Amino acid sequence: MSKRVRKAVFPAGGLGTRFLPATKVIPKEMLALVDKPIIQYGVEEAIASGIEHIIIITGRGKGTMEDHFDNSFELDATLERRGKKELLEVSRSVATLARISYVRQKEPLGLGHAVLCAKELVGDEPFAVILPDDVIDADPPCLRQMINVFCERGGSVLATQTVEGPGISAYGVLAGSPDPGNPRIYNCTGMVEKPRFEEAPSTQAIIGRYVLTPRVFALLEQTRPGAGGEIQLTDGIKALLKEEKVYGYTFEGKRYDAGDKFGMLQATVEFALKRPEFGVRFREYLKGLKL
Repeated sequence: MSKRVRKAVFPAGGLGTRFLPATKVIPKEMLALVDKPIIQYGVEEAIASGIEHIIIITGRGKGTMEDHFDNSFELDATLERRGKKELLEVSRSVATLARISYVRQKEPLGLGHAVLCAKELVGDEPFAVILPDDVIDADPPCLRQMINVFCERGGSVLATQTVEGPGISAYGVLAGSPDPGNPRIYNCTGMVEKPRFEEAPSTQAIIGRYVLTPRVFALLEQTRPGAGGEIQLTDGIKALLKEEKVYGYTFEGKRYDAGDKFGMLQATVEFALKRPEFGVRFREYLKGLKL
């Protein structure tokens, strides 16, 4: 098995019910964070991390994602005719951002099932998984940091963040111990999905970035569906732990839960403040609200 991580899987077949009614006809991955759909932030992170092939797992009603990353001849022709060179460059840059393939998940049968849909395109090589809902502002990119750990240690790597208090119950949580050689690395011995606060094995919460070995595909195929008939990725990783090393990695950067309304609001404000063209004006506007 090569140690090069060339492919990234984006599970994007969910219904996005937390953002209804907006997501009744618009995929949640296409909701705008300032002026880009949230999935584009993940694709840009993957490309900046050295990924060569993006695999997006789609579902019914998700065709606008394919259109977004494709050429728009009518739009480009109109922009060119009107002399809108900067906007034309923006439109064309999205279409040439990455090599993207799409796989249809006919039923939303869980994150593990969505990842399994990418098996034939990934093949026998390590790969990344990026959940578009988790937007991460980091330099170097979060996925690049994780790939570095994978290349150094050789085992699967799960992105984590420290969560104190009852909020830990909303996450998958790692069991294990901090690595003596690197405080950001956590030697994983197990994991618990959404434990009660008092039963959480650590404060290391798994968030939406993974670098996995291809062995996980065979283990997901053997995983029995759980509640709602869904195949969970954490169950596949638990099985992987019995055969291979798995590490948690507390990345350097800030994560926003853009699958949550409040998290999306936070990301919108903080990303807008960083924009050179209107960040100063926006900051002054916020100060003027006198909240």
